[in-house]
Amino acid sequence: MNQLAVTEADLHAYVDGFLSEARRQEVDAYLAARPEELERINTYREQNEALRLLFKPVLDEPVPARLTSGLTSWTTQFGRYAAMLAIAVAGGIGGWMLHGATQTNNMLAQATDSRLPVPLKVSTLARQAAVAHSVYSPDARRPVEVTADQEDQLVAWLSKRTGSPMRPPKLGKLGYELIGGRLLPGESGPVAQFMYQDGVGQRLTLYVSTDQAQNTDTGFRFAQEGAVNVFYWIDGKFGYALSASINKGELANIAHAVYEQLDKAQ
Repeated sequence: MNQLAVTEADLHAYVDGFLSEARRQEVDAYLAARPEELERINTYREQNEALRLLFKPVLDEPVPARLTSGLTSWTTQFGRYAAMLAIAVAGGIGGWMLHGATQTNNMLAQATDSRLPVPLKVSTLARQAAVAHSVYSPDARRPVEVTADQEDQLVAWLSKRTGSPMRPPKLGKLGYELIGGRLLPGESGPVAQFMYQDGVGQRLTLYVSTDQAQNTDTGFRFAQEGAVNVFYWIDGKFGYALSASINKGELANIAHAVYEQLDKAQ
């Protein structure tokens, strides 16, 4: 095949290991001559790995009793194989998530029945935040939609789209500077994500949801999703989740600083 015929589908299949050996070598040659494309593909690989780490713990979760009650052993075993397949697919299509992050959030939203107890809905906030962090924080080229040098425009845009005032906390005293933000889909409306970075390139994200009006549990909580640690809390209609691959104690200090700034701003 002509190397010029390499398509976007070829590149994603290359990342996910689905090409034949001959075609893989052709894509190798294609990327060797295009450093910017190679950088993009390496970002996709990093996202694949982040997603695998994020969803791997699901394999170790016990099947809920309400789902196994009355089922035969072969049905239960089939369910476990199906779960394993779902996790494999989630990791395998990671490269596509730059183009389909909306689908990821929609699937998580659909998995949350509005009739379920509040604690499960709150944990969904943490998982959505962790997924968004895993998808966008490794991106070397465009981790945010609007950069920090346009902070006023970013704040105005996110405030208008979410219908609520949005202002990113200042974390410079803790070693993290704002690099920008983006708009994401939530369970029933848009969500804001602010991204920060320290001097060595470590990134953390603040996920702000405005569809928490039905939640009355306002406790400060911790969750771990794969390699991502998350502190999250509910304040009125707002849900906040701070995510990073740093130790729990350091993230807790930053989360308290974020909470205090947001509380003073109200």
